[in-house]
Amino acid sequence: MFDSRIIPLLRRPLALMATPLCRAGVSANQISLVGFAIGMLALPLLALGLHGWALIAILCNRLLDGLDGAVARQNGITDCGGFLDITLDFIFYAAVVLGFALSDPANALPAATLLFAFMGTGSSFLAFAIMAGKRGIENPVYHHKSLYYLGGLTEGSETITLFVLMCLWPAAFGWLAYGFALLCFITTLTRLWSGYHTLRD
Repeated sequence: MFDSRIIPLLRRPLALMATPLCRAGVSANQISLVGFAIGMLALPLLALGLHGWALIAILCNRLLDGLDGAVARQNGITDCGGFLDITLDFIFYAAVVLGFALSDPANALPAATLLFAFMGTGSSFLAFAIMAGKRGIENPVYHHKSLYYLGGLTEGSETITLFVLMCLWPAAFGWLAYGFALLCFITTLTRLWSGYHTLRD
């Protein structure tokens, strides 16, 4: 919901950070892999109840996720890079939720509910991106992306905000998970509606 407003604000500082990396020959895919490895540390850290350290890993992952895109825009966006980036993102999101489930048995049901909701947002997002790419439909808001980004209530900025809140207030995980799952269900319904009618027309 807020990505279209936040991303333009981050584009310039990320581009400044990306320039020396490009000159040093660092690729966007390398940054994606390093960011993913750091982000996956959140899973065992959360399972051990080390929420502060997990939050650092999560924030580093998100920073590098933005940085790999900035490097890609300077070196040239590729399909393989876009595929790698979005796949690792979805695995990372699920890993964070799994980490909370492992940390406390009481988190298992809300975590499962949230992962179920993620399936709806993720599948509707990726399915429309495939069809949009097949038809050559371009998104005027995210034209710099390697695939079509279908918006909604729960986008990247909302998800990272959720993870930050969960790490800061782990006792509220259940309420946060159920609340965000509800927003994900709404997002899935709106994407199904808008995606279906866009492709039908």
